[in-house]
Formats: sequence, structure tokens, C-alpha cells
Amino acid sequence: MSIVTEKDDPSLLGESNIRRPARNIKNLKKTSKRPFKKTPLSVRFRAGAAWPTILWLALLHVGALAAPFCFTWSGLITGIFLFYLTGCIGVTLGFHRYLTHAGFKTYKPIRYALAFIGQLSGEGSALDWVATHRKHHAHSDQEGDPHSPLDGAWWAHMIWLFPHTPDPEKNEHQLRWGPDLRKDKVMWFFHKTFILWHLLLGAALLGIGYAIGGWYTGISMVVYGMFLRLTVLLHVTWFVNSATHIWGYRNYETTDKSTNLWWVGLAAFGEGWHNNHHAYPRMAVHGHKWWEFDLTWNVLRVMRMCGLAWDVVDYKQKTKDGTIKV
Repeated sequence: MSIVTEKDDPSLLGESNIRRPARNIKNLKKTSKRPFKKTPLSVRFRAGAAWPTILWLALLHVGALAAPFCFTWSGLITGIFLFYLTGCIGVTLGFHRYLTHAGFKTYKPIRYALAFIGQLSGEGSALDWVATHRKHHAHSDQEGDPHSPLDGAWWAHMIWLFPHTPDPEKNEHQLRWGPDLRKDKVMWFFHKTFILWHLLLGAALLGIGYAIGGWYTGISMVVYGMFLRLTVLLHVTWFVNSATHIWGYRNYETTDKSTNLWWVGLAAFGEGWHNNHHAYPRMAVHGHKWWEFDLTWNVLRVMRMCGLAWDVVDYKQKTKDGTIKV
């Protein structure tokens, strides 16, 4: 039996700070044992605002407002399908449980398919998403956490995306927290072409809709399949960053304020059982009680039964020194 550390496996980056024996606690208070000093927004925005990101998000929200005026069943079905495909399969299964935490293994074509589908969620490339999330685990609810509610609920929800990050800092961030993805040429290509794929998907939806029912249907499929779907999916994901560090209950004593929140658990494909996840970050199943339904885990179970996933971490892995036994 060998011991694997973060030097050998980048998916372990950021997990050592919370890898400690967890115990079930009834009515555990949502308090952190770590010091936290709120960072002023003037410091956060010292390099200016990330206007491309702000304009991108503003465009999505404005476009989503058109949904009531261009409803079609084709548009609604397209939006729902892409919501679950990009959110559940792409982000929670691909970006989070596979690429960030290595909760299972799969074939290389599936690895790249998950990364590609995930970036169609509008949440950034796999490289940026994974690097940020690993840093979050390393500094959860303490200084250095990219999106802790201790800096404010709205900061944790979405404002953390608004400050501009200079290229040298961004490069250092990627190399520190996502070295495995940074050196992968395919992942780097996806990263550099993030916006392009959204434009191509929008054009494809417009063309398919036009072929089905003319311009009205085409526009409807773009509004529901792109603008509304991306807006809703972004907020669902953001609620994991904000709401599940503010409200809810806790199954485990952790060193942060992570909680389990039922409505986020259902809306975010199982990601809302966040206290469970922070107690055992690499565990691929997030629902630890019978009532904690985890849609993503059920998808992974099907993949395992079909031989598309193996070495699934479906049990609680703990050692005294914070390493993982494999």
C-alpha cells in the first residue's frame, strides 16, 4: 500500500487543511476555528474590473429576460436538456468530482468530453474552474478563499468574479493550483477557445431552430438554450459558493462554515450537500444520508456499471497525516 501526496497527485492540492478526523455532531454550530480578516473591495479591485467577464454576465442576464416573449416547446426542451448536460455531466461530474478531486478514473476521450461539455456551462474553462476550486478547499472560509461569505454574501455569490486579475497573477494561480491541466495541450486549447465554443453552440441552435420552425423558433432556442440556461445554471452553481456556507445543517465538524442545504442539493445535482463534501473532498458521493439525493452520484454509478468509470472513491478516506491511501 502506497501513500499519495499532492506532490504526486495535483487533485490533492488544497485538501490537507481540512483532512482531519470528522465526527458526527448534532446541532453543530456553523463556526470556523480559523482567523479571517475581511478584505476591502478597494483592495480586491486594485487592478481594476474584469470588464469582459462583467459584460458577458450582463449579456446573459439581459438575454434571459427575453424568455417569456419567445417561448416555444423546442426552446424549453433544449434549455432543460443543455442545463442537465452541461451542469450535471459537465460541471459537477466532470469539472468537480473528476478533474478537481479525482474521485474516479475514466478513459482519456471521456476526460476531454467532460471538460468540453463543462466549459459550455459558461463557468469558465476546466483549467480556471479547477484551479479556483482547489484553492477554495485550501483556504475555505479563511484569508485566501476566492469566494467566502465571510467577505459578504454577494461577494461569495458572484462579485468575486468581477475584479481583474493581471496576467502574471493568473498564470501563477494556474500553475500553482492546476498544474496537471495547465500542461495538458487539449485542456489549454479548450481554455484559449472558451468563448468560441459558446458562439458556435449559439449559431448551431439558431440554425437548428430555423430549420424546425423559422426564425422565431431559432431565436427561442438561442434564448432558452443559451441565455436563460446559462443564467440559471450560473446562479445554481454560485449558490453552492454562497448559500451552503451560510444556511443549512452539518453532518460533520469541519474547520470551515460549510453546510448541507436541501434545495441547493436538489438544484445543483447533489452539490448542495456541501458540508459532506468539505469533510471528505475526494469522495465522489456527496449525499451521506439516505435523504440526501445526489443526482451526479447516480450518473457516476451508471458509468461504473457500464465500465466507463473505475477506481471510484465511494467511501470515506482518512489518515492521520492527511494523506490518501490507495
